[in-house]
Amino acid sequence: MPKKITIITGFFYPEDTAIGLYTTQFSKFLSEIGYEVKIITGFPNYPQWKIREEYKNYPSFYVENMGDVEIIRYKHYVPEKVTFKGRILMMLSLFYGTLRNLNKIKETDLVICIVPFTISILPALLLSKFKKAKLWVHVQDFEFDLALDSGIINNKSYLSKIVNSVIILFERKMLNASNIVSSISFSMLSKIKEKSCHKEPYYFPNWVSFSKINPEISSKHPLINSGKFTLLYSGNIGEKQDWAFLEKLCEIINPDENIEIVIVGDGGFKDNLKLKLESYNFVKFFNPVPYEELNDLLCSADVHFLFQKTDVINTIMPSKILGMMASNKPSIISGNKDSEVLTIVNQSKGGFYFSENNILLVYETILLLKNNPIISKSTGDNARNYIISKFEENKILEDFNNKLKEVLL
Repeated sequence: MPKKITIITGFFYPEDTAIGLYTTQFSKFLSEIGYEVKIITGFPNYPQWKIREEYKNYPSFYVENMGDVEIIRYKHYVPEKVTFKGRILMMLSLFYGTLRNLNKIKETDLVICIVPFTISILPALLLSKFKKAKLWVHVQDFEFDLALDSGIINNKSYLSKIVNSVIILFERKMLNASNIVSSISFSMLSKIKEKSCHKEPYYFPNWVSFSKINPEISSKHPLINSGKFTLLYSGNIGEKQDWAFLEKLCEIINPDENIEIVIVGDGGFKDNLKLKLESYNFVKFFNPVPYEELNDLLCSADVHFLFQKTDVINTIMPSKILGMMASNKPSIISGNKDSEVLTIVNQSKGGFYFSENNILLVYETILLLKNNPIISKSTGDNARNYIISKFEENKILEDFNNKLKEVLL
C-alpha cells in the first residue's frame, strides 16, 4: 500500500507563482513517485487577491483532481482591499474551512503544513493526532515576523505587546508539537532554532527547473521592448517590497538614456504603485503572464530588479531571485545588510546588492550594465551557473524524498 500524505496549504494549483507554484510542483513529484497525495486548501486567488473567475460559481466546499492528486477546497474569504484586518479575516476563514475539511481525510501517514499562516498548523496538528500520523511543518514565510519588522503590526502599545506575546507563544507551541520543521533558507532555519525546540530543522529550499527557465530556448517576449534597455520586476506587488525606493529611482532616471522599467504582476499594492508612478512614461505595468511564458519574459529583460525593505532581515527568502538568476541576466537587489540574499549575490557574483538606500549608486550601476555588455553578460553567466549548482530541482526533490522516507519509518 502506498504511503498517504495530506498537505495543508493556503496556496495551490492553478496558482503558478510563489508558494502555490512550489507546493503544486512537489505535490506532483510525490504523486509521481508513488505516494497518495491529498491537498486541503482554499480557492485560488493569488496574486490577484480575488477568487479566479472560473472558480467563482463553485460551491463553498469543492473537490477536484490534478492528475492523481485530490484537492479539497473551501471558498474562503478574500479581501477586496489588502489590509492587515483583511489578512486576518482571510486567515480565519481559511482556518475554518480547513477544520471543516479535515473529516474528508480518512487515513494519512503524514501531514505536511505549509506556513506562512501559523494558525494553519493547528488543524494540521489535530489531523495528525486523530490519524496517528507524523506532522511536518514547512516554513515558506514568517508572516508574523514580517508584519512586525515592516511596521504593518504596531508593537508599541501595551495591548499590542500582549497580543504579540500570545502569538509568539502560540507559534512556539505549534512548532514544538511537530515531528519535523523545515524552511527555505539558512537564516530562516536559525530563526526556527530560536523559536522552538528543533535544533536541526531541515533545509528544503525552493528550486528552479533549468529546462523551463533556459535562455537557450527562449524567445523575445512581446511585453519587452527590444529597442529599450529594460529593467524587469516580475512577481507580487505587495508591502514586502520597497516601492518608495523605486519611486526615488524614477525621479533621477534621465529619459534620454533609453531605459524602460517593466513591472509584471499583481498584488495589494499595485493600484497605489501605478498611481505613484503614472507620470513616468518609461514605467510600464502588465498583468501576470502564464507560467509557460515566464521563461521568455525573464530571459528577455536586460536587468532584473528587486528592492526590499532594509529593516526585514531573516523573515523572507524571495523565491523570485532563483528565476531572475537562472535567466542568465544580472540582478540589482536592495535589502538588509545581514540578508541571506546578500550572501547569494556575493558568492555568485551574479548581481549587485545594495544595503543602503543609495539611489545614485544604483542608477550608476544600471548605466554601467547598459553601457558595458561584456560586464552584463559575464554577470548573468555567473548568476545562472551559481543557481544551477545550488538550486537544481531534481537534486532538491530527491533529497526531500530521502528525508521523507526517514520521517515515515
